Amino acid sequence: MPGSAANPAPPRIASLVPSVTELLCELGLARCLVARTGFCVHPAELLKAVPKVGGTKDVNLAKLRRLAPTHVLLNIDENRAETAEALREFVPALIVTHPCGPADNLELVDRFTAVFAAEPGVAERANRLRGSLREELGRTAASRFKPQRVLYLIWRKPWMTVARDTYIAKMLAGVGWQTWPAALGGASGAARYPVVEPGARWLADIDRVLLSSEPCRFDAEDERAAQALCPQARVQRVDGELLSWYGPRAVAGLRYARALAGGKPEDEARIAAWTSSR
Repeated sequence: MPGSAANPAPPRIASLVPSVTELLCELGLARCLVARTGFCVHPAELLKAVPKVGGTKDVNLAKLRRLAPTHVLLNIDENRAETAEALREFVPALIVTHPCGPADNLELVDRFTAVFAAEPGVAERANRLRGSLREELGRTAASRFKPQRVLYLIWRKPWMTVARDTYIAKMLAGVGWQTWPAALGGASGAARYPVVEPGARWLADIDRVLLSSEPCRFDAEDERAAQALCPQARVQRVDGELLSWYGPRAVAGLRYARALAGGKPEDEARIAAWTSSR
C-alpha cells in the first residue's frame, strides 16, 4: 500500500555493491532491501531472503525492473556505466558511490544517513558506526610501521594489481606500505587495476607480495609463481574483503592492516585466523 505524506512508504532498495549491502544492514535497512547481487553475502542471515539479480557486472535488468526499486546503489569501480544508464529509465533514485580511501567511509555513512533519515534507527546506528570508524582511523594514523614496497595482486593470467589512488592502496598506505607500480589510475577505468609485466625492473625491489582472497582465489601454485615474480619478497595470502570493502568492514579492515604491518607473533596468528576463515 502506498504511503501518505504523513506516513511515507519505506524505500525499496536494490544494492549492486557487496560492501554497500553490508553497510545498509549495519544501518538497520535490511528490511528495505528488495534486490542484491550474488556477491552480496554479508551478513548472510539478513540477506538470505533478498532476491539476487545477477552479479555486479552482469545485472539482470528485467528482473530488477519487476522488483520496482525506488533506490539503486552502485559503485564506479564495481558496476558498469551502461548499467547505470539503463537503470535511469525506471529507477527514481540512483546513488553512485566511489570511496577512494578509508577516511571516505565517514562521508559515505553521512550520505546514506541523509538519504534514509526517515527510517527508524538509522541515525543512531550511523552515529555508532562513525564513532568506531573515527577510533580506528585515529589509531592507524598514530601508528608507526616499517615502510614496505608492496605488490598487491588481484588476478593472474595476466597478473593484475592496484593503482595508488584506489581504496586498497590507500588502506595499505595508512600503515606505511606503498603499492607498486608507481601509477595512478584516475577516477575510473581499467588503469585503476594495471597489468604487471613480468621482468619489470621494479619487481626486484618489492618487499611483500600480497595475494588477495578476492576476486581471484589464489592457490599454492600461484604463490610459487608470485615468488618467482619477486624472488626477494615475502609472499602471503591476505583477506581481500578486509582490505577492499568499505562501510562497516573498514573498522576490522583498519585493525587488520595494522596487524599485517605490525610483524608481531600475535599479529601473525590473528592474520592467519582472519585469512583462513574466508
